[in-house]
Amino acid sequence: MTLEAPPQHAPGTRHGAASSPRPRAVGRAAAALSGRVLLDVLALGGLVCILLVIASFVWKVTIVMFATGSMAPGIPAGSIALVREVPAVEIEVGDVVTVDRAPDLPITHRVVDIQGVEGDAVTFTMQGDANADPDPFPYVETSVREVLWSAPGLATVIAPLQHPLVLGGITLGATALVTWAFWPRRRALEDADAPRGHASE
Repeated sequence: MTLEAPPQHAPGTRHGAASSPRPRAVGRAAAALSGRVLLDVLALGGLVCILLVIASFVWKVTIVMFATGSMAPGIPAGSIALVREVPAVEIEVGDVVTVDRAPDLPITHRVVDIQGVEGDAVTFTMQGDANADPDPFPYVETSVREVLWSAPGLATVIAPLQHPLVLGGITLGATALVTWAFWPRRRALEDADAPRGHASE
């Protein structure tokens, strides 16, 4: 007759209990993963904002949003563009530039003619790519903002983010998300490190 040793069980498990992870542990892991993904997205957005602020101060790069389609099809309505402030004496025919027109909105069109240069001031004419005629009056400027890059459709996403209530909501949401993601995980780690079945000092 052969005697068999009793079956061995992993420490901390009951006899006959399944070895698969508990549903609560799986749910906690899924929640932690979701929180990490959201944190990564927020971190990426924050990094983009930081880079834009640095670019604005160092290289004078800002964002322009297009409300009309005067520069279609290259830059349709709803597009955004990165623009960089440059001296007006550097512009050439064919450049797409933004000119401030306070109290009206800035205008972004293509330079079609440079009529004269007097010191730092340049007199030039612009025309929208979708317009049949040039702008009615020439512009006299010492500096303009040259378009470096544009992307369609992003103005509708960025415009609402400029509202103070939206910015405040995003800040509060990010704070709540960070608290939710890190605080429960820290407590879970402490519970996992505590010895089971033995008194601790």
